[in-house]
Amino acid sequence: MNIKKITLLIFTAVLMSMASVSAQTWKPANPKLMTEWGEKVTPENAWSEYPRPQFVRERWMNLNGLWDYAIAPKIAPQPAKFDGQILVPFAVESALSGVGRSFTPQDRLWYRRQVTLPNHWADHRILLHFGAVDFECVLWVNGGLVGSHVGGSDPFTFDVTAFLKQGENELLLAVTDPTDSEEQPRGKQQLNQRGIWYTPVSGIWQTVWMEPVPQEHYLAEIRLTPDVAGKRLIVAPLLNTAVERDDLAVRFTSFANGKPTGSTVVRVNREGVLHLSDLQLWSPESPFLYDLTAELVQVKAPVENRTQPKNRSKLPSFGEPERAAYAKLEPIGKPMDVVKSYFGMRNVTLGAGPKSQQPHLRFNETPIFQHGPLDQGWWPDGLLTPPSDEAMVWEIKWLKEAGFNMLRKHIKVEPARYYYHCDRLGILVWQDMPTGFNKAQRNYREDQGEPLRLSTSREQFELELRRMIGRLYNHPSIVMWVIHNEGWGQYESPALSRWVKSIDSSRWINGVSGWLDQNTSDIYDIHTYQEVPLAPANQMDRAIVIGEYGGVGWPVTGHLWDAEKRNWGYQTYQSKEEYEAALRKKIEALLPMRHDLGLSAAVYTQTTDVEGEVNGFMTYDRKMIKVTPATLKEMNRKLIQPR
Repeated sequence: MNIKKITLLIFTAVLMSMASVSAQTWKPANPKLMTEWGEKVTPENAWSEYPRPQFVRERWMNLNGLWDYAIAPKIAPQPAKFDGQILVPFAVESALSGVGRSFTPQDRLWYRRQVTLPNHWADHRILLHFGAVDFECVLWVNGGLVGSHVGGSDPFTFDVTAFLKQGENELLLAVTDPTDSEEQPRGKQQLNQRGIWYTPVSGIWQTVWMEPVPQEHYLAEIRLTPDVAGKRLIVAPLLNTAVERDDLAVRFTSFANGKPTGSTVVRVNREGVLHLSDLQLWSPESPFLYDLTAELVQVKAPVENRTQPKNRSKLPSFGEPERAAYAKLEPIGKPMDVVKSYFGMRNVTLGAGPKSQQPHLRFNETPIFQHGPLDQGWWPDGLLTPPSDEAMVWEIKWLKEAGFNMLRKHIKVEPARYYYHCDRLGILVWQDMPTGFNKAQRNYREDQGEPLRLSTSREQFELELRRMIGRLYNHPSIVMWVIHNEGWGQYESPALSRWVKSIDSSRWINGVSGWLDQNTSDIYDIHTYQEVPLAPANQMDRAIVIGEYGGVGWPVTGHLWDAEKRNWGYQTYQSKEEYEAALRKKIEALLPMRHDLGLSAAVYTQTTDVEGEVNGFMTYDRKMIKVTPATLKEMNRKLIQPR
């Protein structure tokens, strides 16, 4: 063995030893409550799964784990000394970060870590991905300013190729977060946590990772739209940049249980059609998913030199003749880039239901009654970040076991893997846009109009709304976009509803959930927390739903976030018997609404207790189940199944 190899082995051993020491010193920071999954978290296993299941490449590097961190005044320069280590991807306020410190709008949070890339990545472009950072961040690599991002719930990517060097590279990220001192989308985060408002989340809170891609052209996105009536999938492959090359295309191949069911070739940055030889529908009862391979290939262009008008007229772009011409082409040579994905075939419409002249939500051309929980997605140890992938799976399976066919993801966007599990396990998702507003401009039910918002506030909301729809577009489980909730930042809801429907006509649009109805979108939605839920009025042109009801509280000693504070439900009881009786009374009150009024759906508050709210089916730490899945399944069977 030569000296270089010995030196390398010693260096590697020293690094491993240092990492081991750091891992041994990490521990959760003053946890109020811990889940069983949080108790298993270590720096070595923190969110180790591939983060993007609908757009998979073989090679990647997970950057979760221990990073250096520092909290300094917002106006101060980069700190000369860091405060310690933080476990990414958990927010600085969370116990699982190992820090557990509050963070104010006057602060700046600094992250630093070293990265050494594999040698076989040398001839590629290198992308650095962040699942989500709340709220505004700036990235430097090896001292060079790479770029910035604004938005707390959406994934984003930096091409860091030009900033990298051989050997060790330094990543430096600086983050600020105004929380509720400004009007940006933030969900239920509030500096003064009380009532229905929870602990803020700042900094990195989803997976950080890197991957190599081809140097010049690579697949950046694919959009998948099911067309059940046509037995086909509408596909749109998008490159990292616009190109005029007519010899670049993408070959799509679909598989059902490993067997090919369709193939087509589509010019890049165009829309194409993948016909399916075997149509199997996706539903909560049978969540069938097709596998899909997308290969960036070179083809012989059907028309040469399209820069000339005479050639363009032979095969105009963006139309059916061009799609048909490319679909027949054969790839030349090996694929330049390969991505693995999946899709589900399902149909979402508004039409006839059990009550005459009352439109109903229809799924795969059949009226469907949806019942599920308001799902906040908060965890006592990770806050907005679930403690693990396993924890998310357990909770979705529990809801399925309890007989629910839907959940409303309440003013939070989850990691991509969450929706993947909803897709494969089969549960419908109503996806809320995270709210953000000035409390002085809140809407009330009695108002005659909506507040005005600053242009900058509207722009950020609409930017993040568009990002959410784009990033989550391909998930078959997501069947509804909920734009506004309870007057929290509500504005221009008729215009926004039309806008979102024009972007995505494959889903229901709920312009306003609760509070000030503006006679807009596909849904008329009321919130009712009375002991016996109130019924929504019938509508001639919209489905009627109860967007929130329930809220039966039961504070369980030993499982409270803060026993010294008010722990509340909309009605609060002190025993299992009282709790279950009140729960049953509310659910059974929906039966006549479902059959006689044509109610399409109801959302029960809520999956778990969250901080001071104790109206969950289980405690915040998920360790005490207040009502068994079997009991809930029996209630749901009467409600969901047709009479």
